[in-house]
Amino acid sequence: MNKKYFVIACYAFAAIEFPKQLVKEWHRFLREKDAKGRIYISDDGINVQMSLLEDDFASFEAWIRSDERFKDIDIKIHTDKEHVFPKLTIKYREQLAALDYKIDRSLNGQYLSPQEWKEKIADLGSHRILLDVRNDYEYDVGHFEGAIRPDMKTFREFPAFAEKLKKEYDPKNTEVLMFCTGGIRCELFSPLMREIGFEKVYQLKGGVIKYGLEVGHAHWRGKLFVFDDRLVVPIDESNEEVISHCTHCNVKTDQFYNCANMDCNDLFICCPECAKTLNGCCSSECQEAPRVRPFDANPGRVKPYRKLSAEQKETINAQLSSKAV
Repeated sequence: MNKKYFVIACYAFAAIEFPKQLVKEWHRFLREKDAKGRIYISDDGINVQMSLLEDDFASFEAWIRSDERFKDIDIKIHTDKEHVFPKLTIKYREQLAALDYKIDRSLNGQYLSPQEWKEKIADLGSHRILLDVRNDYEYDVGHFEGAIRPDMKTFREFPAFAEKLKKEYDPKNTEVLMFCTGGIRCELFSPLMREIGFEKVYQLKGGVIKYGLEVGHAHWRGKLFVFDDRLVVPIDESNEEVISHCTHCNVKTDQFYNCANMDCNDLFICCPECAKTLNGCCSSECQEAPRVRPFDANPGRVKPYRKLSAEQKETINAQLSSKAV
């Protein structure tokens, strides 16, 4: 019997007095379910990215909404034929996202529904900018037409990126329309934009995931990068456009790989032919590095590299030792 999994993305901001106790409650509930994913719980809320057997979803939804703090949580769902996470991780985090500054959420931008967003981004100009607050490699594989390419590779770089925008655009008169994958980064970045002086800040409620589910791919180019085994997905069923190119030969492709060199591990876009030629490495230099993981040229779905087992590490270390002799 073929199984069907719901790929769930949801978050909620709420004061959680005993977050580590809540971590234990999530563990108790999900240990009997067919679930894998990353669930982070802080003093300020929860962030859930998880794949769950379809048959377990009704009980999960009833359970999470039974908590008064999360009764109105917006659960976004894709489907897949297998788990899209390697394991289940539920843990306490001081920050739901690694930003290293305190958020004043009273300064949040104004929410726009997917339909409102669609109408507003149809009229961009000097008075209105479309700001992608994801990382640059996420932009490269897919983005809204006319969006500013983010000058950052990690979330922590956003404050510097925002200050740069302030020098380029009039913060008093420019409307800033912000979007991200599922909405949570906009919840954290929109207050910062207002703190540094931008007065007219809007954010896409539910992110690109909700936009694709409710509106489709109007004004969207390419695919959507996601932080799970799928890596890249269409935002709706008819969205198959490819806009990105192989790092090596420039042929059109939207396939990401982690460099097989364990001391590099960079994420890069590559066609299957070049990946095979370079044994999964991002460069010829990495291909010649001492600690290179085995590369499977025919894996079916290309997935992010898993941590090597102790036995695999011992094998690699033994190979290195024999070469050094």
